[in-house]
Amino acid sequence: MTDVGLVFPGQGSQSVGMGRALVEAFPATRSIYDEAAAVLGYDIAALCFEGPADRLNLTEYTQPALLTASIAAFRLLEPARIQPRAVAGHSLGEYSALVAAGGVDFRTAVGLVQKRGRYMAEAVAPGSGLVAAILGMEPDAVRAACREASSVGVVAPANFNCPGQIVIAGERAAVERAIEIAKSQGCRKAIPLPVSVPVHTPLMQTAADRLSKDVAQAKWSDLSVPLVNNADAKLLRRASDVQESLIRQLPSPVRWEESIKVMTGLGVSTFVEVGPGAVLAGLIKRIAPDAKTLNVSDPKTLDATLQALHV
Repeated sequence: MTDVGLVFPGQGSQSVGMGRALVEAFPATRSIYDEAAAVLGYDIAALCFEGPADRLNLTEYTQPALLTASIAAFRLLEPARIQPRAVAGHSLGEYSALVAAGGVDFRTAVGLVQKRGRYMAEAVAPGSGLVAAILGMEPDAVRAACREASSVGVVAPANFNCPGQIVIAGERAAVERAIEIAKSQGCRKAIPLPVSVPVHTPLMQTAADRLSKDVAQAKWSDLSVPLVNNADAKLLRRASDVQESLIRQLPSPVRWEESIKVMTGLGVSTFVEVGPGAVLAGLIKRIAPDAKTLNVSDPKTLDATLQALHV
């Protein structure tokens, strides 16, 4: 099949137990977790499979855990020799997508996302930030609410996820004020999210500056498959463009809705979400209702996906 796109989840898709069933069914995938543990200095398999949830939800642990679980799932797809038209990843998932596209090796990516998570956590004081999903408002209305609320602190749109779902993030008081404004202007619902850091806002510029040195020192390759990047929703293949994009990604909003539209414009009609959960599949259904969505998070979904792709 040549109409396939691979997408990789980001923070919010993690859960205790993720990846365990695949390792139990395919013991060879345990080596991915062992490889990650050698880089990280702790047992990432135990954290993914057993928790505790409060540690797994801390961004510096969430990021390597999701990357590892996603690549373990991807390795099980590799023998099928699926040739995707493009790949994309939501926020942290962009690193998983880059591993899948041959832009960076897994060990390097694990080390980078561990630092990325730490820099993000250190960029704001614990508990000072807030992230919330705003449902049922147009992008311009959300931007206007954030502008008005910025009189009490930093708040900005962080993820343009799908029609009617935009995530905002920033300093707690400013996000709470933006939620009040949004509700007064017809927002259907506002939901605080289990993300410990207000990523994809200007508060992440210091983290981006620190990460830039690590990204520059890592070994990168041009991509075998184009990546639709978060910061611009544009197709990238050159290693230098990828490096620059990853730094801008942190303080910039994730343009997920646009990214999926770019992929459908390339002829992608089947999206395979590779990694824990099915959050992205749900978003894609709202962006491109005619698209087919599959996912690979456990043996059952792996089997169903391979059957659907006729491989």
